[in-house]
Amino acid sequence: MLQYPKNVVIVTHFKPDADALGSSLGLYWFLKRKGHNVKVITPSDYPTFLEWMPGNEEVLALKPNNKKVSEQANKTIENADIIFCLDFSRLSRINDVEESVGASKAVKVIIDHHLNPENFASYSIHDSSSASTAGLVYGLIKQMKETHHIDSNIATCLYAGLMTDTGSFRHSNTRSEEFIIAAELFKFGANPSLIAKLIYDTNTIERLRLIGYVLHEKLVIIPELHTAYMIITDDELRKLGSQTGDSEGIVNYGLSIEGIKLSVLLHEKKDEIKLSFRSTGDFSVNDLANQYFDGGGHKNAAGGTSKDTLENTLQKLLAILTKFAPQLKN
Repeated sequence: MLQYPKNVVIVTHFKPDADALGSSLGLYWFLKRKGHNVKVITPSDYPTFLEWMPGNEEVLALKPNNKKVSEQANKTIENADIIFCLDFSRLSRINDVEESVGASKAVKVIIDHHLNPENFASYSIHDSSSASTAGLVYGLIKQMKETHHIDSNIATCLYAGLMTDTGSFRHSNTRSEEFIIAAELFKFGANPSLIAKLIYDTNTIERLRLIGYVLHEKLVIIPELHTAYMIITDDELRKLGSQTGDSEGIVNYGLSIEGIKLSVLLHEKKDEIKLSFRSTGDFSVNDLANQYFDGGGHKNAAGGTSKDTLENTLQKLLAILTKFAPQLKN
């Protein structure tokens, strides 16, 4: 399929994180080195602290009310021979390009590690035991016996995805395989300390103020359910001058509180409520998100949405949590 030059499109999910963008750009550089015509398309913008990644300037990122970029993306997808779908396995996760990708006659390849995949692709590299999609891309290159193509650009992008989706190798999804991949990417030119600094230690004053505001003003603890939740509205984000990605990772602060097993962030947007879930141990937020909030992800990290009001969504969440009280109290 990749023996001869092809028109290749790489698409990742709405509001891509470091694994989504890193795996996409890692695959981009690999396919470029093999002589393919490659374009990365993201259905939205992404945090500025990811814009340092090699190849960022080549990404076609869709933005609201930009008809020209949307037309360019749809035309690129229409002309594709192969479409790689990275870090998602449900077409609904790519928002404005869902229709064009779904209708495309191109060969579609899923590379993903989230639970509950859809069957819309010709080929699927899916492994929910993998900590990252970046790790799966690296595994594909190894399986093809083409690691000689890996340069510092590829290694850097893939390492960024691996590092972040393991929480700097702290999350329970980190296996021995992740450490092996990290070591090999280091040998290929990834600089772990620099990558960590660029992602974790590059903040705007607005982001730090947002974190402080949420933790001081919006953090609610339900001790009997070992649960913490926080709410952010779009108005609050605007007042604090926050940008895309500034709320990334805030939900994790709840889990850092002693005795907390579940942390939830509710983000009120114009036409829906976004929910981010994090848990520890055997409590599956993937099941919770999938069953009640049209979402999913991983056992201990998932997301969902609600089309109801913020107040109704919160009351629904609190009612649901009482059903899970035995598990949360255990």
